[in-house]
Amino acid sequence: MRTDTSALRHRTATVLGRRVFYREAGDPKAPTLLLLHGLPTSSRMFLPLIPLLADRFHVIAPDYVGFGHSEAPSREDFAYTFDQLAAHVAGLVDALELSAYTLYMQDYGGPIGFRLFQQRPEQVKGFIIQNANAYLEGVGEPARQVLMPLWEQRTPASEQPARALISLEGTIHHWLDGVKDASRVNPDNWVIDQALLDRPGMQDANVDLLENYKTNVALYPEWQAAFRRYRPRTLVVWGKNDPIFIPPGARAYLNDLPEAKLVWLDGGHFVLDEYAPQVAAEIRAMFG
Repeated sequence: MRTDTSALRHRTATVLGRRVFYREAGDPKAPTLLLLHGLPTSSRMFLPLIPLLADRFHVIAPDYVGFGHSEAPSREDFAYTFDQLAAHVAGLVDALELSAYTLYMQDYGGPIGFRLFQQRPEQVKGFIIQNANAYLEGVGEPARQVLMPLWEQRTPASEQPARALISLEGTIHHWLDGVKDASRVNPDNWVIDQALLDRPGMQDANVDLLENYKTNVALYPEWQAAFRRYRPRTLVVWGKNDPIFIPPGARAYLNDLPEAKLVWLDGGHFVLDEYAPQVAAEIRAMFG
């Protein structure tokens, strides 16, 4: 009996002693796309896109530790840092024996994916960058207002803007700010995301990650140097109305990756509910 390789499958793997959930579709013999999600969501964000790619690519979309259906240990038992999240994604890559893949990175997917690229440039065959930042000029003023006080000194007062960012109101803003047609954005997105953010201990863990985001900014020059050195094939698809990661951050990639293709979308921080067919067509044209 022939197996339907385009069907979406829901799997788990044990990585560094933790249960990591991932979605998989497509033929494992096809080129692999590793889809890395952002805050405040999980691999759910890719559900509009995966079926449009599974006939041509092997698609893997993990949930980071503490997100989605992956294990969510307490912050006393797990250090919520980007180094740790990246280590567990790298461990999943090893567990699945992926020797080559193209990275699709959105928001938090950028600092996680760029760590993988810096550590394993020979494995990474290309970038698809969607509102994921690697340049200071790409950080919007609302993000600076949340993060800079937290980075300077973590206190109950400096934590408050970060906690507002991962409140229900903040999560709704993530999904709806800058969209062209809000009726096309599934409200399940913020309802499910917030339910996961509100699990015991996860608000504090996410504030830890927002504080730790400063380690990503410190790595920007190293990532940029790696871009120039290895010149991976790059597609940048960017919601131009995103207040968090703003258009100068998208254009900045072209300075280090002059052969990259930049596609503007009339959307916000998340674009796939509105523009999955266009994004899929761009991916198929460049990487298919």
